[in-house]
Amino acid sequence: MIELKNVYKSYYTGKVEIKALEDVSLTIDKGEFVAIMGPSGSGKSTLLHIVGLLDRPDKGSYILNGIDVSGFSEERLACLRNEFIGFVFQQFHLLTRMSALENVALPLVYCGKYSQKQKAIEKIRLVGLTDRLYHKPNELSGGQQQRVAIARALVNEPLIILADEPTGNLDTKSEEEIMGILSELHKQGKTIIVVTHEPEIARYAKRLIRMRDGKIISDQPTDKIRTYDNRLSDKKLSNGVYCKKGAWLTKFLEYFRQAIFSMTAHKLRTGLSILGILIGVSAVIAMLALGEGAKQSVQKELASLGSNLLNVQTGSFRSRGIALEQGVIARLNQQDLDAIKKISKAVKRVSPRVSGRAQIVYQNHNWNTLVEGVGVEYALMRASVPVTGRFFTEQELRQREKIAVLGVTVATNLFGENNPVGKIIKINQINFRVIGVLPAKGFSGFRDQDDTILIPYTTAMYRLLGKQYFDNIFVEASSSEDLENLQQQIRSLIVKQHRLTKNTDDAFEIRNMAEIRSALESTTKTMTILLGSIAAISLLVGGIGIMNIMLVSVTERTREIGLRKAIGANNEDIMAQFLIEALLLSLIGGILGIFLGSGISFLLSSVAHWTVRISFVSIAVACFFSISVGVIFGLWPARQAAQLDPIQALRYE
Repeated sequence: MIELKNVYKSYYTGKVEIKALEDVSLTIDKGEFVAIMGPSGSGKSTLLHIVGLLDRPDKGSYILNGIDVSGFSEERLACLRNEFIGFVFQQFHLLTRMSALENVALPLVYCGKYSQKQKAIEKIRLVGLTDRLYHKPNELSGGQQQRVAIARALVNEPLIILADEPTGNLDTKSEEEIMGILSELHKQGKTIIVVTHEPEIARYAKRLIRMRDGKIISDQPTDKIRTYDNRLSDKKLSNGVYCKKGAWLTKFLEYFRQAIFSMTAHKLRTGLSILGILIGVSAVIAMLALGEGAKQSVQKELASLGSNLLNVQTGSFRSRGIALEQGVIARLNQQDLDAIKKISKAVKRVSPRVSGRAQIVYQNHNWNTLVEGVGVEYALMRASVPVTGRFFTEQELRQREKIAVLGVTVATNLFGENNPVGKIIKINQINFRVIGVLPAKGFSGFRDQDDTILIPYTTAMYRLLGKQYFDNIFVEASSSEDLENLQQQIRSLIVKQHRLTKNTDDAFEIRNMAEIRSALESTTKTMTILLGSIAAISLLVGGIGIMNIMLVSVTERTREIGLRKAIGANNEDIMAQFLIEALLLSLIGGILGIFLGSGISFLLSSVAHWTVRISFVSIAVACFFSISVGVIFGLWPARQAAQLDPIQALRYE
């Protein structure tokens, strides 16, 4: 069943070579009970590890049931360990957070049979621990823990049982019980190989191999007549692979359960890891909500500007407030307005505007506000169609009617909750009738756009403000494609109308509101990206925290990783388990972060009165980054864990 041919194995301590095995050849038949003895450092444990596929020889071959397994991949070796070989260790290697039943059932995970827990219960009954099914290792005696380890070795019905000093930590009574169990297993046809220092343990075996300095110095039967159960097992090493991969869902659920166990076993550490992700995700949610809120505010303000709009105004930005020589400033008048209306079909709507401050009085209330004289088409051009009442008509404009449309702020300060339509107010001591209330527009910079009154521009010029010119003229183009050409036509028209020959750039200015819209949108987008990037740094820090915690966890659980590999876990299994744990940490932090970020956004909205908007996109982005953090920062620790050598891991202190 087992055949080693000219096997060599060396280890290195620094640059010093230590020869553990030197030209070892050995044959073991099915059903044998073999004891391997020798002083410390003789190579007996190394030989057991090679037989158990936990280690590979440097030279030589290992033939198992007629198949040379020396060149098998780690995945195939793990599969064989799970199906063919059961390990019983001196240190028991039971997982402290699991019950006896869960420890025994652990090998079933790696062959997709975890649901068949009845097999684990049967093996526990076989070793006489039925009343200790749900006890943790710290609730069991040394002998009971070793019995659990034997039950775990038997749960997959292996052909070979390997025991490394199985009674080394036990009292005499427990020692006899454990060896009695192994002897009974031998009678049932199991191949038993025991490594021991004690002659009384070796007497249970039917064959004794002695080793010294990495070599077999004697190999003899302990009985005159050697009788073995050579019954062939139905397990075959067909093409070198017997094992079948277990159901992925079963494995995933078990890894998920193990991750929960690990997290709850270190609550403070888990909480700190989750906190890092929680802060990062909540920061992303809150910052993106602020950015989206700012974008929404800008879009609302842009809507009030109108679309495809040109603003022709007296004087340039540079000349405003500076006294220039006569004729340099182009005063816009009715002739300019009429000429612009006729300039081309590209002109859709036109409205002049004159403005000035005025004192408004209604009964015992008064308010100082901005009064704007505008044209009839202003309502559609600047999103100023009244929500209550109406706008003035062309006839009322021509007749210079004393009528007014109030902004929300003015209406509130003069009338409170009452409807102002139809009421008479005084503007600079002149009676005006209120015919409507404008829609709310909010603040633009530091200016309240609702603190205004609109009246016909003819009334403003000739009855109220005494102006003979317009402050500016709004021109709406038929389409955005016409804006640039229309801007040039209006510029040429103004220059011609006012006979401007010098300092033309300072005489008047034409502002393209579409360009302002584009600039504001670009600025808002940049701000949102900036806020999100700053918040993402918090996620990065949280991810580094998860990596540190996972690396610490790998170090602390090194012996556990070695055990899992010994009972059949391959590199993919170990990596999947640690990745799921990292993902679980980041996912919990992400979900809590979404709630916290939403709460912060709500507080900013209700307390600071900032405009915030939590979008599905921001939540999706936060979730994506949260999961990505778990994968990216959990991958390295998971890979480190998966690449651990099982022998070194089991020996880790």
